Amino acid sequence: MTPLTLTADATGRPARARRTAWVPTLVLLLGTLYCLIPIAWVVIAATKDRSELFSTFSFAPGTGFLDNLGDLTDYRDGIYWQWMANSVFYAGVGALLSAAVSAAGGYALGRYAFRGREFIFKVILAGVLVPSIVLAVPQYLLLSKTGMADSYWSMLLPSILSPYGVYLVRIYAAASVPAELMEAARMDGASEWRIFARIAVPMMMPGLITVFLFQFVAIWNNFLLPYVMLADDTKFPITLGLYTLLAQGASQPALYTLVITGCLLAIVPLIALFLVIQRFWSLDLLSGSIKS
Repeated sequence: MTPLTLTADATGRPARARRTAWVPTLVLLLGTLYCLIPIAWVVIAATKDRSELFSTFSFAPGTGFLDNLGDLTDYRDGIYWQWMANSVFYAGVGALLSAAVSAAGGYALGRYAFRGREFIFKVILAGVLVPSIVLAVPQYLLLSKTGMADSYWSMLLPSILSPYGVYLVRIYAAASVPAELMEAARMDGASEWRIFARIAVPMMMPGLITVFLFQFVAIWNNFLLPYVMLADDTKFPITLGLYTLLAQGASQPALYTLVITGCLLAIVPLIALFLVIQRFWSLDLLSGSIKS
């Protein structure tokens, strides 16, 4: 047997190591294609009219996007845009309230020592492991007892408390808010609320933005909760509204183009949110950093 030798390239690195570096790159490229191909299909399919959708090549652009957009707007006097507005309301308000509750709860658990703190934190960790599908029916039964089922409150109240958000802010607060700075503020006469609002929240802002983003996407994509809670279709979010359109498409194939165009438009707010928040993310990471 001849010994295995490694040849070196111009930089002095072994050729085998240089070739091996392409393996993770290839895996990442395959994963990227796996994620982007469905989006590309939706973008292209939204440009096709009813006759082109089933008769042309899947990735061949069509000529009916503006007509599809007009038909979607005219469908039931523009109820699609009502669904879109509902989703923006549910996700925006729910994510803001969830970030506020997570900020208070995570800060208290991360920066204060009190009896039962570790037990409460373990209960919150257990809540992270509970799937939302398990809680949907009990939440509906509780809200129906109070007369809030099939209302906007039935969508907002279950979204306010995020165990993962409290857990994330607790970890972030313990790492980013120095105890020395809190003690200095107390010596200057600042109240605990002032310390939280004026000192802790700005330092925790990158973590709070992360909680807001995660919760916004989770509420925006949530299907089961509105499916259980809501009966009035004027209160439907975009996910449930598109599902009803898709279900009607089994008997009315013409609605398939509306569903595809609606799916494309439903992606736009999430992309815009990521682009806007990425800017504030960078600023907050720079402005919130201190050296203790």
